[in-house]
Amino acid sequence: MTFKYNLKTKLILSKKSWFISMKYGPMSLRTKIVLSFLLVIMVGGIISLSVGARLIKDTIISQAQIKVMHDLHSARMVFDEKLNDIKDIVTLTAAREGIQEDIKNNKQDVLTKKFTRIREKHKLDILTLTDPRGIVIVRTRNQDLVGDDQSQDEIIKRALKKSIVAKPQILPHEELLKEDKVLAEQAFIKFVTTPMAEDRVEDKETSGMMLKAASPIIDEGNNLLGVLYGGILLNRNYEIVDRIKEIVYKGEQYKGREIGTATIFQNDLRISTNVKNEKNERAIGTRVSKEVNHAVLKEGKPWIDRAFVVNEWYITAYEPIRNIDDKIIGILYVGLLESPYIQKARHVLLAFALLSVLWVILLLIILYLSTTKIINPLREMVTATQRIAKGDLFQKVKVPSKDEIGILADSFNQMTRNLKVANEKLIEWGKSLEIKVKKRTNELVKMQEQLIQSEKLASLGKLSASIAHEINNPLGAILVYGHLLLEETDKNDAHYKNINKIIKETSRCKDIIRSLLEFARPGELEKHSADVNEIVEKSLTVMKQQLNFQNLRLNKNFSPTLPKIKADSIKMQQVFINIIRNAAEAMDGKGLLTIRTFLTERGKYICIKFSDTGTGIKEEDKNRIFEPFFSTKDVGKGTGLGLAISYSIVEQHRGKIEVESKVGKGSSFAVKIPISMDE
Repeated sequence: MTFKYNLKTKLILSKKSWFISMKYGPMSLRTKIVLSFLLVIMVGGIISLSVGARLIKDTIISQAQIKVMHDLHSARMVFDEKLNDIKDIVTLTAAREGIQEDIKNNKQDVLTKKFTRIREKHKLDILTLTDPRGIVIVRTRNQDLVGDDQSQDEIIKRALKKSIVAKPQILPHEELLKEDKVLAEQAFIKFVTTPMAEDRVEDKETSGMMLKAASPIIDEGNNLLGVLYGGILLNRNYEIVDRIKEIVYKGEQYKGREIGTATIFQNDLRISTNVKNEKNERAIGTRVSKEVNHAVLKEGKPWIDRAFVVNEWYITAYEPIRNIDDKIIGILYVGLLESPYIQKARHVLLAFALLSVLWVILLLIILYLSTTKIINPLREMVTATQRIAKGDLFQKVKVPSKDEIGILADSFNQMTRNLKVANEKLIEWGKSLEIKVKKRTNELVKMQEQLIQSEKLASLGKLSASIAHEINNPLGAILVYGHLLLEETDKNDAHYKNINKIIKETSRCKDIIRSLLEFARPGELEKHSADVNEIVEKSLTVMKQQLNFQNLRLNKNFSPTLPKIKADSIKMQQVFINIIRNAAEAMDGKGLLTIRTFLTERGKYICIKFSDTGTGIKEEDKNRIFEPFFSTKDVGKGTGLGLAISYSIVEQHRGKIEVESKVGKGSSFAVKIPISMDE
């Protein structure tokens, strides 16, 4: 096969050489060698560039898709946070003192004034009160319209059964008019022609999407006095989408355009967005593409891929918004402008191409120098053959060496007798060249493996440097006090205190290294049936032995009906001890620590909530407390890995940690573990 390939290559090159020689004159041997190698390099380079371009683009886009998936999770948290805020406002208002008496005494004017002040203070669009039958008795906006029946509203219906409810809901045009004509006008959106959108018969939307919460008002005798409900209309309300853009994308731009965007859809219609159209206006009234419409609205699946959004390509993530009946009523969207990532891929590819060109130039230079040793002896043979052709039969080609060129010279002198031998040696030379190429290829592969290994060692070196930096000061203290101990002879001497310092510094070093390695290589969970209350009690037993826990007041409120879960109790105990220790340190050993356990989120999660009366967490630090090595403690008092490890352990259990804090008032850490590990 090698001989046939060489023969075919020679025929192709000979045809090209003949064509070039006919046009530009005879080609030198050096030129032919250089062109042959250049042809091979160019073909290989084109293939490498094509494959490399594909890999580079896929890698960069894949990274962007992973990022946008996390961004969607953050957007959902902002969306749910706003819904919970409305729920808290309605619930706290329903529980306020005096409300029950005003309802019993039928003081509608007083209730109207109170609820109007609350609605305006908290910027709610509606805040309405019904009687125990669901008949409206107080409406804060359209105050003259009362007496209509809201008992068939699914959210109100569940609140009439003494449940607190908060969910997105589609309000028809007629219901919006009851609350206020302004809200009906705000909800009205004319459809804007959108490329790739699915055809619809309608050309406008008159209903609106509202974040709505309802709470029953119950007196001391557990009698239902009525239902208070309130909400915010999302149509043309940009608070949530702009908040998402602010938190997730921090105003980053590319060529004057916002890189990150967020949108709330009512069905497939944009009702709240910071996506801009050609006029640099919010693209209200445009609609989602047909492909996304089918996947999210009809099949109810999240959708993460590139999509054409209004007038630009974005790397997007969509997930459905569901109402209280679990029916899909809209879509939550985040997207990253695709252009920066495409540009980045082009820059990387350009750098790769320039590097390849430089490499080809270097190879050609090396090839030129190496062919010189071959060309010079051949020129001498050409001169000798020209003289022989002129009749100088006394010329004899000198054999300069015993290599391939020497064989060629000897074959010239004994052409007829040694033609077969010379041909066999030429074939053998070709085979040896192929073996050398394979050998060189293997060497290059080994060099590449060594390079990868070097990079791994470099990364390991950086990690070692970080560990060395962390334990440098404690080790210095150990050495100093170690020397002092060498000079001590009496344990009752004043230098005895140095032992405690050595122990303290050594323990700190061990804690830092252990925490670092635990975060870097988390072990597998050893799951078994566990009682959350028992784990918390064991954690408290451990912490009660510590000095900064002695003066704390403890308030325990454990639910006795919690189901057991599959969990690693040792790791969960580590999480609880870490949170309790942080709370004790935040209160400086004095204060009230409240621990509650209860079911939440429709019984899917067990929540363990730790609330302290400590110093609280600054707003700018709240989003960083779970980052590795981030600590608000004084130098030497914390590694910054405790909460990061705790977060990792909870994530291994498919749970989550939620933090609420106010500076000067305290903090609450809520650990939520799914009852089923499939959640």
